[in-house]
Amino acid sequence: MSATASTTGELDNDAAFEVAETGRAADAEPTPRRRAQFHSLRVFAVRHLTDDSIEVTFEVPAALADAYDYAPGQYIAIRTSVAGEDARRSYSICQAPVPGELKVAIKRDLGGLFSTWAVDNLAPGMELEVMSPEGRFTSQTDAETLAAATHFVGIAAGSGITPMMALIESTLRASPANQFSLVYSNRTAMDAMFVDELADLKDRYPARLALYHVLTRERRSSELLSGRLDAAKFREILGTLIRPSDIDEWFICGPFDLVQLCRDTLTDLGVDIADVRYELFTTGRPDRPAGQSGRPVELSADQAVHTISFTLDGTTATVTSPVHSNESILNAALRVRGDVPFACAGGVCGTCRAVVTSGTVDMVENYALEPEELARGYVLTCQAIPTSDAVSVNYDA
Repeated sequence: MSATASTTGELDNDAAFEVAETGRAADAEPTPRRRAQFHSLRVFAVRHLTDDSIEVTFEVPAALADAYDYAPGQYIAIRTSVAGEDARRSYSICQAPVPGELKVAIKRDLGGLFSTWAVDNLAPGMELEVMSPEGRFTSQTDAETLAAATHFVGIAAGSGITPMMALIESTLRASPANQFSLVYSNRTAMDAMFVDELADLKDRYPARLALYHVLTRERRSSELLSGRLDAAKFREILGTLIRPSDIDEWFICGPFDLVQLCRDTLTDLGVDIADVRYELFTTGRPDRPAGQSGRPVELSADQAVHTISFTLDGTTATVTSPVHSNESILNAALRVRGDVPFACAGGVCGTCRAVVTSGTVDMVENYALEPEELARGYVLTCQAIPTSDAVSVNYDA
C-alpha cells in the first residue's frame, strides 16, 4: 500500500483551521488510540503472488503480541534503508488475525524505490522495522449485529484487494449468516493477486461469498464484467448483481478515481455515506502537492519564521520554519525529533494526526480525518502549513 486512509468524509477536503487558544473546537474528548511505534520483526516467509507482487509473512514474538493486535482492514508501515535512503511505506494486512504473525502483500510500483527493492530482494530471515497496526478501514458494525446476519460489499482494484482478504475471511467466519460480495477489477487475469486464495474462500463459503472479477484488458464471457469499471458499468452491476438496499456496509479500496466514482454513484442511489468505508493507496492527483517528510529547508537569521511547538510522548519541543518555505509541521518537527509519527506523508493514512492547541494552519489535503475529528481540531501534520506566527500541536491527544 503506497498510502492508505479510511473516512466517511469528503475525498477532496481542503480546509483552513482556526482553533482557539484553549485547544479543541468541540466539547467531546478525542477517542484514545494506541500510539504507532516501530519494532524490528523477522521475515518468516516470502511468496510470489504474481510476477510483480509478493506476500510477506512477519513473525510476531509473544512479547509484542499486544502491540500487533489488529482489526481486519488495518495496515502496517515498513521502514528500512534502500540505497542509502530512508524508505517508509504502508501495506494492508491481508489475512484475518492469526496469533504470532502478520501478512502483507507488496506490489511493484513503477519507479517505486521500496516496492522494487522488496519484490526483488526480500527473503526469510531478514529483519525490518515494522510499525504497529493503524487504520480505520474496518467494519463499524457492532459485534452483536456482526454475529447475527450482515451483508458486506467490497470493491477493489489491483492491489486494493489486500485489506479485502482480511475483511472477507473475518466477516464470513464471524457468523454462518453473513455474506460478502466482492467486485475485483484488474487489467488481466495474470495481474490479479490472491486468485487462488479467493477461490479457496469461495469453495469454503459457496453460498455466502460472491466473486465478480472485472477485467479491463481482457474479454470475459460476460460483457458486464469486461472493460473499464466506469460509472455506467458500476450502476449496471448494482442493478443486476448487487442490490444496494440489502447491504449493511461498503468497502472501497483502490485509486482515487475509482473510489470517487463509486462513492458518488452510491450517494446518487441513496446509500447512506456513513455506511461506506474507503481506502486510497495513492491519491493519484498530479495537481496536488506531495506530502513532506524530509524536504530540505534552508534557515537564515534574517528571515521571517513560524514558531512551531509540538508535544509528543509528554515532551514538548520547538522548531522554527521560514515563512517563505511553505513547510509542513511534520517536516519541521522531524528536524528536531526523528520519532515523530508518520507513514504515508501524503494526507491519506492519518498516522501523523495531531490536535492544534493554539494558532492556525492551512491543511492542503485530507483523505483521512473524520468530520468529528476536524471539529475537535485534529489536523494531518504532513499537510498542515502554519498561517500564524506561532502554532502548537499535540500528538498525544
